[in-house]
Amino acid sequence: MSVAPMAPAPSGGPAGGSSFGRVGGGLLDPRQMLRSLPDALRKLDPRTLWHNPVMFIVEIGAVFTTGLAIADPTFFAWSITVWLWLTVVFANVAEAVAEGRGKAQAATLRQARRDISATRLTGWSPGAPPGQYREETVAAPELRLGDVVVVEAGQFIPGDGDVVEGIASVDESAITGESAPVIRESGGDRSAVTGGTKVLSDRIIVKITQKPGESFIDRMIALVEGANRQKTPNEIALNILLASLTIIFLLAVVTLQPLAIFSKQFQAAAPDTASITDDGVSGIVLVSLLVCLIPTTIGALLSAIGIAGMDRLVQRNVLAMSGRAVEAAGDVNTLLLDKTGTITLGNRQAAEFVAVEGVSAAEIADAAQMSSLADETPEGRSVVVLAKNAYGLREREPGVMPQATFVPFTAQTRMSGVDLGPAAAAGVGETRQIRKGAAAAVMKWVRDNGGHPTEQVGEIVDGISGTGGTPLVVAEHVEGQPARALGVIHLKDVVKSGMRERFDEMRRMGIRTVMITGDNPRTAKAIADEAGVDDFLAEATPEDKLALIKKEQEGGRLVAMTGDGTNDAPALAQADVGVAMNTGTTAAKEAGNMVDLDSDPTKLIEIVEIGKQLLITRGALTTFSIANDIAKYFAIIPAMFAGVYPTLDTLNIMRLHSPESAIFSAVIFNALIIIALVPLALRGVRYRPSSASALLGRNLWIYGLGGIVAPFVGIKIIDLIVQFIPGIS
Repeated sequence: MSVAPMAPAPSGGPAGGSSFGRVGGGLLDPRQMLRSLPDALRKLDPRTLWHNPVMFIVEIGAVFTTGLAIADPTFFAWSITVWLWLTVVFANVAEAVAEGRGKAQAATLRQARRDISATRLTGWSPGAPPGQYREETVAAPELRLGDVVVVEAGQFIPGDGDVVEGIASVDESAITGESAPVIRESGGDRSAVTGGTKVLSDRIIVKITQKPGESFIDRMIALVEGANRQKTPNEIALNILLASLTIIFLLAVVTLQPLAIFSKQFQAAAPDTASITDDGVSGIVLVSLLVCLIPTTIGALLSAIGIAGMDRLVQRNVLAMSGRAVEAAGDVNTLLLDKTGTITLGNRQAAEFVAVEGVSAAEIADAAQMSSLADETPEGRSVVVLAKNAYGLREREPGVMPQATFVPFTAQTRMSGVDLGPAAAAGVGETRQIRKGAAAAVMKWVRDNGGHPTEQVGEIVDGISGTGGTPLVVAEHVEGQPARALGVIHLKDVVKSGMRERFDEMRRMGIRTVMITGDNPRTAKAIADEAGVDDFLAEATPEDKLALIKKEQEGGRLVAMTGDGTNDAPALAQADVGVAMNTGTTAAKEAGNMVDLDSDPTKLIEIVEIGKQLLITRGALTTFSIANDIAKYFAIIPAMFAGVYPTLDTLNIMRLHSPESAIFSAVIFNALIIIALVPLALRGVRYRPSSASALLGRNLWIYGLGGIVAPFVGIKIIDLIVQFIPGIS
């Protein structure tokens, strides 16, 4: 094992050509709000609303003002009461819309749950002939943990499990939304199957790994609907803060009533204080003032922000097992990324042909292409493509070449090639053999055919290996002559486009990236240098991964990683954010706290950005809400008490028409600002990679200053309108 620190890449701005999109959100369809209105009304039930202390206080206030309006009906009293109820409804609409998105996706998932029958095998064991076990047809819900079923082409898989025998093509579009079928086979890391998916070809035997009622689809439906979504520690802490602010403002507002009565007794003329001191109206005014001053904005949107964060992951085909996992993704300090498939394309590609002395580049390209025609591996196909693209060689079909015998690549020989008869060889009357493959295997073939490897070939092979590449030697044997090496093909891991720019962004966010690979340290360092990661872990074993995660966590850092195999399960369970691939084993999916239905390891980077977007959105709207409340306090109080204390009139900078119009305007603004911010809460604040200090400064300027300015502007505009309404003096 080798963990080597790397020099940081330049921290300039991201290249515009990055292939990764920014984390944003879709537009909110206004019809969603209308469709969510019935759910919002049902949430007025106090047994539901008490989980949100701020809005529960608002509902109590609305009930109180309703009683006062019935006892002493006035236009002002009923208007205030209606807008207080609307404030609660608007808060419920935000949460109902967020949940509604999840319910729409849950409806799609439910289509995968149908009445499926299963063929259960009793007494089955690996390799047992049909006569030694019994088949019986049962309903899928009757299956139990450990049962074995057989599923054939055209049938639906009755439950979650692992393939224990056979291989099949499976349609998982009901789960992933991806129409292309996937291969599931026994053994390895692609054995897990999901109930409700369809076998398209062949026959597999599946061992059920789910308990009744706990299938993968059942958990997905519960999670996307938000039914089992527990509040995260950050949400609980924020709720405590909001409840504390509510209590403080409650005490402050309660003291206004004796202050107003005292002021009226000792002031000669205080006609403008009637709305405060009159017994029938004062209760309504005090409740209105309380609702305007407590943090109703963030209290109304807090739950919707959390649900929407999980929903954004679902939209990207990632299932988060809890809101805590989404938040942890936003706080991640270290990313562990597999090299193959995440940082590189997954298969080594031919990069160049290096000819030995006396051989032209065109000669080795021609020989390399012909010797690779029977090599169906991705590496072999890349040799053919390079010869075609770089040297203009037309790809030749094996079937149309006369007197040519093709030698396919095998793991035993580690070579592929072609034997050309006299008519197809370079010279008339000669036969020619060409081989391409691993350096050791081809050089042995050269020696067996009378040739002697040159030092130049060894130097080229060592040079390519030293840069982290894979050398493939190309050699030929012409009849009557000793075999000779023509040159070397340089295979290299191809780093995905835009990865260096993305890692630069991670660095600006304060996230350390570590590449995990089974390669030797020299090869690992070469790839890490090209990709721009901070560190790498070479020759990694499952124990090495687990040890690295624990070491990072001991330093107080949160760690995220991806995995798909049973050997990844311990590390996935240890990581703060463990993203299991849906194509992986059941053990991996059980160990992680997220499942990527697309099985795209690169998505880990996007998951971190979504988590950060959730935290930024919550912080931005909390900043806006608190600034909003402070501004409303200084906008309303001077207008209410200017008649009692004339010196306060200098603070009444908005020149509101009257105490009643000031209160009424503030109540209306308080309700409307909630509905105005619902799209932002659901879509999320647009995330741009930057440092924590830069994000804080941006929040303070945009949402802090905006929260202060918005009430002054909004309340003044509403006041100019409501002063012409009869009953609002």
